[in-house]
Amino acid sequence: MEMIPSRSSSLTKFKSDKPKILFLGKPTHDGGEIQKNTDYFEIDILDAENRTEALAKIPHQLFTRGPYEGIVARTNVYPFDPFDEELFAPFMPRLKIVVTGQVGYNDFDVEWMTRQGVYFCNSKYATCEATAEMALFLIFAVLRNTSLGEQSLREGRWRGDLGLGRDPAGLTLGIIGMGKIGEKLAHKASTAFGMRVAYWNKSGRKVSTLQHWAHLTSEYYQCETLDELLGCSDVVSLHCPLTESTTKLMSDREFGKMKPGSFFINTSRGGLVDDSALIKALESGQICRAGLDVFGGEPDSICPYYRERADKVVVQPHMGGLTEASFRKASMECFANLRAFFETGRPLAPLNELPIGTESKALGFKKAPTTHEHRPSTSTPAPSSNLLVAANEPIPAK
Repeated sequence: MEMIPSRSSSLTKFKSDKPKILFLGKPTHDGGEIQKNTDYFEIDILDAENRTEALAKIPHQLFTRGPYEGIVARTNVYPFDPFDEELFAPFMPRLKIVVTGQVGYNDFDVEWMTRQGVYFCNSKYATCEATAEMALFLIFAVLRNTSLGEQSLREGRWRGDLGLGRDPAGLTLGIIGMGKIGEKLAHKASTAFGMRVAYWNKSGRKVSTLQHWAHLTSEYYQCETLDELLGCSDVVSLHCPLTESTTKLMSDREFGKMKPGSFFINTSRGGLVDDSALIKALESGQICRAGLDVFGGEPDSICPYYRERADKVVVQPHMGGLTEASFRKASMECFANLRAFFETGRPLAPLNELPIGTESKALGFKKAPTTHEHRPSTSTPAPSSNLLVAANEPIPAK
């Protein structure tokens, strides 16, 4: 158990008045955001390495330091999932909000939280830039067959049986799920590398700033159907959440609709893809190569084919969002939602809407005093709404 002290000793007398927040797992690379927010929250850390240890420690944590109104889950890589009733029920009925530093939420039981009147917020912006860059890296890697080139050189064979690579300029990149990550990838791929971009949203949502190819060939084309996108794309990149309706979105039928010899990228969730169907498409040549940062059964039950076939698959161990800037942005976004909730009774960007009668009122959020006892420092956080905007902007390198 770890308690984060306030930045100002003069605030200790207000300690019991602050909302109590618990981090599940010791956060890393938060850029000092936790310390900056100790004037606003009483923050504890449950230092556990895995779900079993966390479940064992929670009762004692609640007895000695609880109750908690807010929980921050996974701003790191500790394997606490699933984030479900078993994990969160001990914190009820005082728990009002759960925030996470990740964008994916398939391992969170959002329906249960909604029934309990608990807001849930993922981090919609924090990892967008980094994940889009990982997708772009994988696109280049499959086009240039870099995994096989590296393997050949390490084995003492200069170039080996490597053929010519493909140039990205002029190829069509098909994006399945034109959300925040998809938009960033589209911008990078089109403006810097001359790729044409098509996209398809399951919801049918049109990105308002985009234009049809017929009007401006450097802009993006919205496909009416998934089949249309698959048929016109040289590279297909997945950027949608894993839900019941998107599980195995890419299977035999979908891979069969792609251009022969095209390329496939997945930086979203492994469960979106039918592994046997992808392997069949790779072996037949329907898909030339795949670039994968995510896998079904990760990390312990990844299909061996992906590890063994450097000639067919470029792999990364789910590193897309793991950058220093992303972790700091995730902390900023988590605290932005927490502060907004305790200021107004509603977070800035909740993923769920609560049933009538379960909404929380503002819980007496205590803002940092501005008396002579405590003068605001230059590191005092900006207003919550500004933090959410900042989380979507690049953070300069140190």
